[in-house]
Formats: sequence, C-alpha cells, structure tokens
Amino acid sequence: MLASPDLAHILIYAAALLFTGALGGFVAGLLGVGGGIVIVPVLFYIFTLLGIDEDVKMHLAVGTSLSTIIFTSAMSVRSHWRRGAVDRDMLKRWGIAIFAGVVAGTLLAAQVKGPVLMAVFGAVALLVSLHMAFSKPSWRLADKLPGGVIEQAMASGIGAVSAMMGIGGGTLSVPTLSLFGYPIHKAVGTAAAIGFIIGVPGTIGFVLSGLGESDLPPFSFGYVSLIGLALITPTSILMAPVGAWAAHALPVRGLKLAFAAFLFVTGLRMLWTVFG
Repeated sequence: MLASPDLAHILIYAAALLFTGALGGFVAGLLGVGGGIVIVPVLFYIFTLLGIDEDVKMHLAVGTSLSTIIFTSAMSVRSHWRRGAVDRDMLKRWGIAIFAGVVAGTLLAAQVKGPVLMAVFGAVALLVSLHMAFSKPSWRLADKLPGGVIEQAMASGIGAVSAMMGIGGGTLSVPTLSLFGYPIHKAVGTAAAIGFIIGVPGTIGFVLSGLGESDLPPFSFGYVSLIGLALITPTSILMAPVGAWAAHALPVRGLKLAFAAFLFVTGLRMLWTVFG
C-alpha cells in the first residue's frame, strides 16, 4: 500500500474489502464451498492494485482469510450443530490430525516465499474447478472412509493444504468425504467445524510469522489485515444466508459452472505469474 494513503485510497480499499466479504459469503452459501476460495484470490488482486509488497501480499491474503474463517465457521457450525448435521465421532477422529496438519502447513508457509503459496493455491484451485465442473454425485472411490493411518494422513493433508491456501474445511473436505460415500449434509456440517479447527491455529501461525515484517500495510497484525478482518467478516456472514436462499431460487448448475470457470482462470493466472 502507499506509504501515506489518502482518503480516496482508504475508501476504495474499504469498499473492495466489503465486496470481497459479500462475494465470499454469497458463494459459500450458494455452492457450499468455503468463502476462503474466493477471499484469497480477490484479496491478492486488491493488494496487487494497492501496491503492497510482492514478498508479503500472498501471505497477507492467506492470513487474513484464515482469520475471517474463525468467525464465519463458528456461525455456520452453530447452525449445523442444531440440525444434528455435525458428525462428532468423525471430529474426534480427525481433530488432532487436522490440527497437526494446520500447524505443519503454517510452519511451512512461514518459511517459503509468496510464489510458493501462489503455486499451491493455483494448482489446488484448478483441481477444485475441474471437480466442480465435471464431478457427478455417483462418483465414489469407496463406500466408506478407509480408517487407520490412511484416514489420519488424509485429514492431516487437508489441514496442511487448507492452511497454506487460506481456506476452511469445505473446499477440500466435502468433495473428499463425498468420494467415500459420506452423506452430503453431514459432510457440509462437519466441514464447518473443520473450518474452525483450521482457522484458529492457522491465524495464530500467520500472525506470529508476520510479526516484525516491515513491508506490511497499516493496521496489520502479523500477516492479518485487521481492516480486512473487520470489513470482510460481517458482510460474509450477512451474505451467506442470501447465497443459501439463491441456491433454491436460481439455476445453481449454471452458477456452479461459472464459478468453476472463475476458479480455473484464477488458478491459471496464479500459476502463470509464478512459472510464466
């Protein structure tokens, strides 16, 4: 960001953050994916336009997204919990592995440059977009979760990748669970709780790793933009129910394909920036 931003820049920045939260919340409610998959790339491009240093802008986007997930997932899991859509037994099995994966992913993110995080986000965004565009409900790898070490490794992998991407539980855990025949409503509800497990240690890790960084914009707490947290979270929470309503009123298949195209282009652009 400019060293001494004027009022116009501050207002544009605030409006862009409000829009980011609203878009993330709407898409989360509409398609059942975590808002972070929208928030991170939008924040990244906002930070680019604002001239935030290349070395910190991706870390800042990821850390800020993780901080918003704490609040949005807490609101979501409360609703799903009341409906009995949170699998407590699975959370007991996955909780420690998810937490360990998040810690590992956060520690790794603290050691690598922004382009590495961009490459991770871009590659996974491409995979998610292809799955969203072409997957069918009938697709199965197995009729139940594998159990044992394989299942624990799967949970840890979801935690690690989610932390490095700045996303919650839904984007990776819902399609993964669905491929093992897990009921979709349980998958979505449990993913909200997984998002909270990811958001808390992930945010703490990005705050700690960013302390003392000299190139961060004003009102940053480590790699978390406090302005971003304050403006993205409420609009995201407000728009998520609107997205859920729209899921029943609009042609979701077409919107899902449009969002898959957005993710595909976003993933390609990030990979092109890194490798092009």
